[in-house]
Amino acid sequence: MTADIGEAALNRLRELEYDVEVYPLVEPPPKALILRKVSGGIDALLTTLRDSIDAEVLSAGAGTLKVVAQCAVGFDNIDRAAANQHRIPFTNTPDVLTEATAEFALFLLGAVSRKLYSSEKMVEENRWESWHPHYPILGDEVTGKIVAVIGAGRIGKAFAKKCIGLDMDILLCGKDPDSDFAANLNQEMRLRYGCAFSRSLHTAAYVSFEAALAVADYVSLHVPLIMPGAGTDGTYRLMNDTAFKLMKRTAYLINTSRGPVVDEAALLSALLEDRIAGAALDVFETEPLPPTSPLRDPRLKDRLRVFHHFASGTKETRLSADPHIGMAGRAVQGLIDVIEGHYDADPRKMPFVVNKEAWN
Repeated sequence: MTADIGEAALNRLRELEYDVEVYPLVEPPPKALILRKVSGGIDALLTTLRDSIDAEVLSAGAGTLKVVAQCAVGFDNIDRAAANQHRIPFTNTPDVLTEATAEFALFLLGAVSRKLYSSEKMVEENRWESWHPHYPILGDEVTGKIVAVIGAGRIGKAFAKKCIGLDMDILLCGKDPDSDFAANLNQEMRLRYGCAFSRSLHTAAYVSFEAALAVADYVSLHVPLIMPGAGTDGTYRLMNDTAFKLMKRTAYLINTSRGPVVDEAALLSALLEDRIAGAALDVFETEPLPPTSPLRDPRLKDRLRVFHHFASGTKETRLSADPHIGMAGRAVQGLIDVIEGHYDADPRKMPFVVNKEAWN
């Protein structure tokens, strides 16, 4: 284990008489140590996004390493082609962090829009002089605004459902529009309006990326990271200078997907030139965010809120040993499925194995 994923999940393996070794430090282990362990003949390697599981590591495990279990939904750090070449299955932990990530995106949206940090800091620094109708700051009300959900997959849909409670108009962007989902959103909105829970009727619809950016008050990113050449619908630096120029000057960007989806230099320019109102980021191109990052520019003040890749950071989602609830439990279950030969020992049938194509 390249990180401690909690005693409850680790004990599931110990109860099966697995010999479990956990890297004890908070920072990631050096690659040289991972190479040494893999070369030494371990059966399984449990990893996180911060570990580089490249061709060198996978080659070192050829013939002995039976599985790489990733404690994350993303797997950008794993060389898929090399894993397939050596027929080493790798797993991930989909679904379990859907609600945690969706609600965190909503909280970021509210925090940056209503300037919660600015208010708290003012009180903390004893700069609250008196109550005044508009001094020293005012935020932007979220209720009744337009939100663009860029990437209407599991997390994007969960986020959209939560936005209904704030009476927002919802613009969905996805390569495979789900007309039933949009219809259900509209049905709930009509019900809210009919019950007088909402003062006006709001709607949901699938629109193009460009159309969404042009009218949205909030742009929330929920797309996977697809690098150039990896697919026809690449998302690397999807939010670039061209995209920011399409947004309204009063709009906010929220990113809880992957850091490289946003061109950070373009975002910096958009903020400094007042072409957008603000942004809240939980992910970055380089993590942790370097001390020299331009995103730390003091001129941004409180218009840019930054967090430490924390969207799934709940006790339930991160540490539960139950594979239906926690990332830790699902990572361990994926490992067990492979080692114990569940699902007829066929990786194609195992729900958490990502690279099923290697056994076609």
